[in-house]
Amino acid sequence: MNDAAISEALADASANRRPVALRGGGVFAGMQRGVIDADELDLRARRAVLEYEARDLTIAVECGVTAAQLEQTLRERRQFLPLDAPNSVQASVGGILAAGWSGPRRHRYGRPRDLLIGSAFALADGTLARAGGMVVKNVAGYDLSRLFVGSLGTLAVLLRANLKALPLPECARIFLASLPAGTRERAFAQVRNLRPEPSAAWWISGFNHEIDGDPGDDGRIAIMLECESALLERATLDWRAALGRAGIPETRLLDAGAHAAFSRLLDAPMQLPGAHALTYRSPSLPSRGLDLADAMAGVIDRFEMQRDLLVDIMNGDVTARASGDAASFAQMVGMLDDALHDLAPRARILAGGGDAHDRLDCFGLLPSALSRMRALKERFDPHGILNPGVAFFDGRHT
Repeated sequence: MNDAAISEALADASANRRPVALRGGGVFAGMQRGVIDADELDLRARRAVLEYEARDLTIAVECGVTAAQLEQTLRERRQFLPLDAPNSVQASVGGILAAGWSGPRRHRYGRPRDLLIGSAFALADGTLARAGGMVVKNVAGYDLSRLFVGSLGTLAVLLRANLKALPLPECARIFLASLPAGTRERAFAQVRNLRPEPSAAWWISGFNHEIDGDPGDDGRIAIMLECESALLERATLDWRAALGRAGIPETRLLDAGAHAAFSRLLDAPMQLPGAHALTYRSPSLPSRGLDLADAMAGVIDRFEMQRDLLVDIMNGDVTARASGDAASFAQMVGMLDDALHDLAPRARILAGGGDAHDRLDCFGLLPSALSRMRALKERFDPHGILNPGVAFFDGRHT
């Protein structure tokens, strides 16, 4: 659908008080509640690259352009956007922004919202509007484009995103290492002090079928180095020496397969063993991520479920997946959800839950600005037309 057709559809829906559900790649559907009965507005065919100023490192795309498509377009000019979305073949730019997704390289490059410099969008009544532009500059006042980031499509329909690209690092290398017993804490300390700073780093327990590397007694680590070729070998020597000081005897290197291994790390939390699994991500401080992971593991063990864990060493995020057989999962999932949120109030569901999903606490601790969010929803969409019921601020959930 073009802009005019979307505008007309929204104007008609608004006039008739008919709810509209926005349809994208569906990768982040698990991060929200299900849409209450609504007509579908399918945005997946909007996959045009509208403008690309390679010399200015700016690109404008329609909302349905996938992360993989965008990566391929930029790579031809030795540029990239660190969107770091799982399932990049399906994940759309619009969906990534609407979900407020932030990936493991944000400590180095910023979040997707930080790379958004302009947008075009349709309001609930069909009004077409723009904010920002194609020039990277400081914004005086509030940047309206970023208001829609994390709104789950409840404030407006994002039609176009103008994004700031970055020069593509010349080299990428993944370091994989199994951790012998008693080395985990020392490995964490060494990884956080590596120079040059890793682009991404994880401690991994489980996910043995989804993520590269062999499990050790204390799990395993995966670290991503992005740099110029002149620095690669020297940095590798320094990193191996640092990991050796932590008691890690061997480190495996991936060069040609580095990007594929990185993609598998991004994809793993969204992959569910059957329909009887649930994945959470909880923010934490880098210094406290390991303690939170151990505590979440203890909760999952208490319910006698299989657990898989990822700790983002650089940012602190803890991802935990719990899975079990159909009978025990259906019986325990509600209690597991309560127990995990008692431990980690800000934990958010990423995927899974099966038929119980909408009865679980998808969002965790609600923000202190909830009343202002609801006021914005009322101002932008007074009749509750857009994606009704999906968000914590739309009045359906308290």
